[in-house]
Amino acid sequence: MAGEVEVWEDNQGEIKRNKYFKSANLELSKSEDGKYFKNDEELRGDDDKSYTEGQFNHLIQNEVMSFVDNAYDNIVLLAGAGASVVTDENGDINSNFGKTMSMIAENIAIELGDICNLTGQGLLDKLVEPSPYFKLQELADLIKYEVNVTKLLDEGKPSFNWEFNLEDFLSNLITYEQFLSDDKEKFIRTKNKILDLIKENTNYSFDKENMKHAKILKILSRKVKKPNKLSIITTNYDTLFEEASEMIGFTVLDGFTFSYNPYFDSDIFEWNFVKDIPNVKTNELEYKKNIVNLLKIHGSLTWEKAENGNRIRRKNKTNVDVPIMVFPSSNKYMQSYEEPYFELFTKFQELLKRPNTLLITTGFSFADNHIAKMVTQAIKSNAGLAVLISDYNIDQAHHNWEELDVLRSTHYRIAFLKATLNDNLTNYLGESYVD
Repeated sequence: MAGEVEVWEDNQGEIKRNKYFKSANLELSKSEDGKYFKNDEELRGDDDKSYTEGQFNHLIQNEVMSFVDNAYDNIVLLAGAGASVVTDENGDINSNFGKTMSMIAENIAIELGDICNLTGQGLLDKLVEPSPYFKLQELADLIKYEVNVTKLLDEGKPSFNWEFNLEDFLSNLITYEQFLSDDKEKFIRTKNKILDLIKENTNYSFDKENMKHAKILKILSRKVKKPNKLSIITTNYDTLFEEASEMIGFTVLDGFTFSYNPYFDSDIFEWNFVKDIPNVKTNELEYKKNIVNLLKIHGSLTWEKAENGNRIRRKNKTNVDVPIMVFPSSNKYMQSYEEPYFELFTKFQELLKRPNTLLITTGFSFADNHIAKMVTQAIKSNAGLAVLISDYNIDQAHHNWEELDVLRSTHYRIAFLKATLNDNLTNYLGESYVD
């Protein structure tokens, strides 16, 4: 299974198994010795031959299709950072596209001079004058952040410490800023540099050869009952869904008007496009096909406040100096009650409350407590909500993920699928049935 990271589970001394699909009564897994299992029973082919990878993939696809093909009135896709990640056949991430937060943190540590890059030189080492920025570790010491940015290798060289959590660090950094007295100018300059680097590391373009955003738009749009629209919810700042939509001729309603200088108006999500049919006496309406809602609940590289500060404008990302974004820190919970985030989160909650709704998640780890609570509460209160959670690892060990797994085991309509958007998710969802 190309491009996948194997995560084996030790089952009390037994041969470890990697889980690929889990629902209320079913678990499909592969053992480290290459055998395939349905619950605890080994799968065998015809004439008791060994089960093949192709047969196993087909079985997973059948289960996924059975779960998602239930004539849902509404379909919602929640895409997290992993939806922008592209991996090779060995599971290594291609740094030309989406990056994990740890990768971004390492890049920041290089830029600020904490560690060396692959050429053996820190990017700020070239400066003759003292650096205008603090190093990341200097900031960590200043705010008394307990996890070190670097660790020493056996040969005594510093390398990035993968236990360093950029989100948690930024949360502490932004909180500390209000109590700052000394070196305030350098502190703020460094903080802004970090935020700029986050923006730079999330700025990439859609690549149809490596990314499958266009395919999943086609697949899921065909499953939505008209006049309802497919709704995409994303925490990503990038413009991959917008670019993919344009490539395949889809119309995106992102909460901005169709005026010369588009501005945010959440009422846009409630509208649809209807064709005027002249000379035909009928009460039926013909709705425009291939329209999707796009809710960017953490902001976008294309958003900027108007000069008067009263409106939020959408521009080409190359023309935006200061994008409106919720950066990865706990401060995003406060910002989520500001425009446009409040309207977008309210709309997301409303979508989750609708009857006969399918929510599919991809590349979203549920480590974000704010969003995780919204989803779990919707699952508990909306009996008409079904949830398919897809990720490269469906046995993650944090409380939000574990809570969802408990709900699955207690017969809520939840299934877990080991798959990523830019690898095999579209295969399981029926890619072969679309153009």
